[in-house]
Amino acid sequence: MREWQKVQALPRSRIASSPTWKKILARSSKNFETGSTTPGGSFDVDRKRLDLEELRGQASDPDLWSNPEAAKQVTRTIARYESTIDLVDGIASDLDDAQTLLDLAKEEGASELLAEATQLLSPVSTSLSTLERETLFFDEYDDSTALMSIHAGAGGVDAQDWAEMMLRMYTRYFDQAGFDYRIEEIQPGDEAGIKSASLTVEGDYAYGALVGEKGVHRLVRISPFDSNARRHTSFAGVDVVPEVEEDLFEISPDDLRIETFRAQGAGGQHVNTTDSAVRITHVPTNTVVACQAERSQLQNRNRAMIMLQARLAELARKQHAERIDEIRGEQGEAAWGNQIRSYVLQPYQMVKDLRTDFETSNVQAVLDGDLSSLTDSFLGWRRRESKD
Repeated sequence: MREWQKVQALPRSRIASSPTWKKILARSSKNFETGSTTPGGSFDVDRKRLDLEELRGQASDPDLWSNPEAAKQVTRTIARYESTIDLVDGIASDLDDAQTLLDLAKEEGASELLAEATQLLSPVSTSLSTLERETLFFDEYDDSTALMSIHAGAGGVDAQDWAEMMLRMYTRYFDQAGFDYRIEEIQPGDEAGIKSASLTVEGDYAYGALVGEKGVHRLVRISPFDSNARRHTSFAGVDVVPEVEEDLFEISPDDLRIETFRAQGAGGQHVNTTDSAVRITHVPTNTVVACQAERSQLQNRNRAMIMLQARLAELARKQHAERIDEIRGEQGEAAWGNQIRSYVLQPYQMVKDLRTDFETSNVQAVLDGDLSSLTDSFLGWRRRESKD
């Protein structure tokens, strides 16, 4: 790539007087090597430029817009590629301007020009951080739509309440991160909270951003359901799989058990009086999916089939031992000894990820959806693990 090669070729002999310049070049040479095949080591902007032309051609084809989902995916990818290319071009332009100022400062001995060059490089550091984060998404499924499920584990009513708290936490995170989501199905708890929930999450790198949430989440708090105000520990499990193309996994109709039931919703005039919700069981694998988010039984059935495709494709991938850690990882019972993250409200306040050792005392912010530090720390840890 001509622009980025220009950045890499800048003479280091001219940066001795600028610590900021030295820092920028050190980061660029470490994290953004053009053409590197190391996971997390590069993004191919040359390829993105070529793909962008092809995507724009697809977007101009009237037939594309007969499939709204495909059209949305194409336009989303175009926007992301344009943003990345603009960032790289902007960095190259700013570095060229700063280099010119540094040359003039050296020739004329003008300290104000050196200060101006350093000031010009400040936004470059922010742009590089943005590009660096993109290199964390290197798995082939990272840009897929994510199918997330939350289910209560050990802990009784507290666990069901914890599952509902997690549903709230994630939906707030989706809003903050700019993801689109829909709740496909919710199973209410016996006394409070929920037993389980299924969601579809769409957006740039939706699966990649959520893959680190797979596993058991542990909550320690004073139980609101204990009249003696004792401290309780409860668990909830999270699963995330990438949505796959419908034709990638063939399903025999003879292997399906399809049931309909009445969707649960608001009361009063909004009561659902028809059996529009659909539950599909794949009998050979005992894989069960359900959908009640759509208005008609046919829509719910079609959506449930997409979810089933993803679950069965994930099951097939698990049969290949070398891919288990890449796609899903080990996930045991939602109980003691299996947690990936702890949320402690009593006797102190802390959220700690047990894989990355990232921790924060601002538990309330996390429960209100501020998960970006946790998700990014996992992505960085995943990249480091992939290089070992």
